[in-house]
Formats: sequence, structure tokens, C-alpha cells
Amino acid sequence: MLFLKKMSSVNTAKLFGLLFFLSSIVYTQTTAINENGEQKLINIVHGGSLIKDEVKYPGASIFYKDDQQVRFEHQGADLWCDYAILKENKLRAIGNIRMQQGDSIQMTSGKINYDGDTRLAKAWEHVVLTDNDFTLTTDTLYLDREKQESYYPSYGTVVDSASTLTSDVGKYFLIQKKVQFLEDVFIVNPEWTVESEQLDYYRVSKNAYMYGPSTITGEDYKIYCERGFYDTKIERGYGIKNTRIDYNDRIIKGDSLFFDKLSEFASATNNITVIDTINKGIIRAHYAEVFKAKDSVFATKRAVAVNEVQQDSVYIHGDTLMITGKPESRILRAFRNAKFYKTDLSGKCDSIHFNEKTGITELITNPILWSGENQMTGDSIHLISDLETEKLDSLKVLENAFVIALDSIGKEGYNQAKGKDLFGKFIENELKIIDLVKNTEVIYYLYNDDNELVGIDKTICSKIRMIMNQNDIEEITFYTNPDGEIYPEADFPEQSRKLRGFIWRGDERIRSKDAIFDEDDNNIELVVIRGIDNPIDIDAEELERQKQEEKEQQDNGNATKASQKARKPDEKSTVKKAQ
Repeated sequence: MLFLKKMSSVNTAKLFGLLFFLSSIVYTQTTAINENGEQKLINIVHGGSLIKDEVKYPGASIFYKDDQQVRFEHQGADLWCDYAILKENKLRAIGNIRMQQGDSIQMTSGKINYDGDTRLAKAWEHVVLTDNDFTLTTDTLYLDREKQESYYPSYGTVVDSASTLTSDVGKYFLIQKKVQFLEDVFIVNPEWTVESEQLDYYRVSKNAYMYGPSTITGEDYKIYCERGFYDTKIERGYGIKNTRIDYNDRIIKGDSLFFDKLSEFASATNNITVIDTINKGIIRAHYAEVFKAKDSVFATKRAVAVNEVQQDSVYIHGDTLMITGKPESRILRAFRNAKFYKTDLSGKCDSIHFNEKTGITELITNPILWSGENQMTGDSIHLISDLETEKLDSLKVLENAFVIALDSIGKEGYNQAKGKDLFGKFIENELKIIDLVKNTEVIYYLYNDDNELVGIDKTICSKIRMIMNQNDIEEITFYTNPDGEIYPEADFPEQSRKLRGFIWRGDERIRSKDAIFDEDDNNIELVVIRGIDNPIDIDAEELERQKQEEKEQQDNGNATKASQKARKPDEKSTVKKAQ
């Protein structure tokens, strides 16, 4: 072993030989050039004390720090350490390592192996990589200076501004200033947290792109997606693929979901479900908007609201659905071509209005209601629920009330009853009593116990009560001076067997929950969601976002300058007049 600092006994020839050996090392390390015109070999800036140990490190040069650390330089990067072994353009540095690249990038560690030919480095023992306000801490870090990428295979922590990011595996792209976190990714911020299977984070824009199961938890929202984007500065983003947001007292699911904390707004596209966690109501559609501050929902494209009434679901559909108001006083509106269906009750009209506080459902403009086989029409129809039990309690058909049912035995004639208004009573969710009042008329087919037609009853009176059983008329009672007669079928002309205003609309009856949708509803062409099936170039998208932000900042700056310039002539004019 040869120590350079102990040379008092060597002769002059040996000294010159040693100096020639050292000069050849420096010469070799500084003169080799690669095809790009860059210095290929590692340059020894300060060698400190040099030794040779041919037994342990044959052919290698060993450097120890003296009054200052050993220093090396290679293609724009400087490295300081306490102890280094250099052989064939490969460097192993040990102790208090500091590596500097440019003005901003610095790395410290306990040990490092660096290959000058490939520009690949491995650092370990409490590695800390910093890039301005970005700090990466891990136990082992691989650095590829050729690609300007670093990689840690074990747990790492990144601190960036107000956020702390951790993951089991990660990669840092120095040029794009992007960190790619893999496996058990976790971001902690005073305002929110993010958990993800994989996440790409851009340091300049503070934007995060999530892959795999991911959850964002804010102060008053929680978002889940399996692919998404999150602007961490303003808490705005989107999720695609199995998305869900818990938003106040609503849960929103869909193929694609956008949210913005500042405006307290969220929207969803394709295969949407909006769940009211308090009132247990559900909205399904292919497009929906939720306004959190106003506690409202707008839905369209095959939109349907589903509410449970006594273990029986009610389906309400319209071209557009709107729900507004606080939980205890919510109002549901279905606009244009509105329909509803439950097992033994259905209807349609231009619009439906349901008030949670009053329990009243209004069918507005050309309403029609079917209770079993009974068709009911009038100028307006109200269904009233019991506020305590939430069961259907009563029915109102106001102005021009008309009830029609096909004769269930003969299957040719129609039982009919009409009056000014109709009032119905539900018992255990079934329509049991119907009262028709003011100028009432009836045409009714009478049968004996053998289902033989006895005659056709036509009566006029002030009030009619019909007792129903399983949606069939079981009994009719006439009140106040009834005037009528039972006619044999042969003596009752066909043209007299329909009351004035008779219109049978049996072919329009809604017989299932799927029948509330028209052909147009069932043939909606869904929007293609970017990124679910087709890959997105995130680096290009992020670059475009940055350009857009820079343009907006420039436009704002130009607008400010223009405003200031516009004021200057007035100021000069004022000065001139003052003079």
C-alpha cells in the first residue's frame, strides 16, 4: 500500500515517477471526449490524499479527504465526499456525499456508486434529493443522468410546498419536474389528502394524475376514482372509471365526474347514480349537475328519480329532473314528457312537481293517471302522502274529472264516471274509495253472479261513491236525487254508451318501470369519455395546461397595462388644465 503523504525517504527518481503517474491520471481523466463533445471521463477536481491498494482494489485509485473533501466533476455535475475509489471511469464515494447539478439540483447520501460511461448512479444510506422547494428522502436512489430520471425502489417521502407525498416506489423526472409514485401513494395537505395506487405529480403546476384505485378527501367532500386528475392548488379535478363523490348528503357515481371546491359544483356523465343519503332517494341519468351550496341537482338524458313508498319503488321520469331545497323540504320537478310508475299506479303529464314538506305530488298539464285498469283524467291531479308514514293517503282530480275502465267481463264496453272533481282515499297503499262530486254521470255494465249481463246503468246525480277492491269497482252509491235507468243491452244505442268528453288512452298506459322511457331515451348515444379505453399523453396534456395558464396570466397582465395606459391621457389632461 502506498501513502502519498509519507514520502520523505523516497529518492528523486521514485518521486519523479510518482509525479508522472499522478499527472497521467489527471491527464486521462480530463481529456477523453464523447461523441457529443462532452467530457466522458470523471474529472478529479481535488484528490486529497491518494493511495493504492492492489490487493483489495487492484488497478484503482483511492482518495481520502485532507483539509477539504475529495471533489469530482463529470458533465455538469460535481460530487464531494470523504473517501472515494476510482477505477476505469467508475467511482465509489463514501461519507458525507454531496452531489450538485446546475443551480438547483442537489443530492446527499452516505454512499454512492457512479458510472461515468453510462452516467448511472446508485446512492444509499439516507439519500436526500432537492430541487428548489422539492425534497425527496429515501434509503436508496438510482439516478440516470443520461435520461435525467431518478428512481427509488423502497419507501420514499417528498415534501413540496405545503404537501407531503409518500409511496413505496417512485420515480422523479428532472426535466419535466414530475414525480411518479407507485404503490401505497399518500399525499397529506392541511386542506386535503390523497391515497392512490399510482400517481403522477407535476411540481410546477401542482397537478396530480391518478391511476388505479384513488381517494381524495377534502374538508367536506370525498372522491373515489380509478383514473383521475386533481389540481391541488384550487381543489378542482375529475375522475373517470368507477367514480364516486360523497358530497354533503349526496353520493354521486358515474363513468366520469368533475368537481370544483370553490364553486361547490360537481357534474357527472354517463351511467350516473345520485343517492340522497337522508331521504333515500336515487336519481339515475347520463348527465347530472350538483350545486352543493344550493343543495340542488339537475339531471337529464334518460333521467329517472326513484323513491321508496311502503316497500314499493316509485319511478319518476322527465326529459329534465331538478331537485332543490334542504332535506326536509326538498322539491322534485320533472319537466317535459313527465311520467311515473309504481306497481299499481302510473301516470303521465307535461310536468310533475313533488314537495317533500307537504307530501303532495302534482301532475301538471294534460295529466292522466292509471290505478289498476282505471284511467283517470282531469285538468290537474294531486297525489297526497301521509307525512308520518310516507304512505299514499289520498287523491285529487280537479276540474273535468273523468274515470274510465274497460268492462272486465264483456271486454267491449267501458265503465265510466265523470264529475267536476274527484277525491280518492288510499288504504294500505291501494285506492279503495273514489268520490265524484258536482254534475256527476255514470255508465256502468251490470252482471249477475253467473257473469251474465243484466243491463247498462246510466245515471245522473250530485255525487257518486265507488268502493274499489283490487282496483275493480265493487260497489257504487248515488247521492242526492239520482236520475237514471238500467237499459237492456239491445235497447241502449252504441252512440249513447260513451259520456261526453270520453277519450280512451289504454295504449298509453305505463305497465312497467322501463315503459316510462321513450324510444329517444333508449337510443341516447353516450359521450365518449377520454382516457377510459384510449390512453392520454399526460405529459403533452400537462404542457398544454401550463401554456393555457401562462396565456391567461399574460392576458390578465396585458389587460392591466391597457387599463393603466387608458388612464394616463386623462391624468395629463388634468395636469394641463390645472396649469
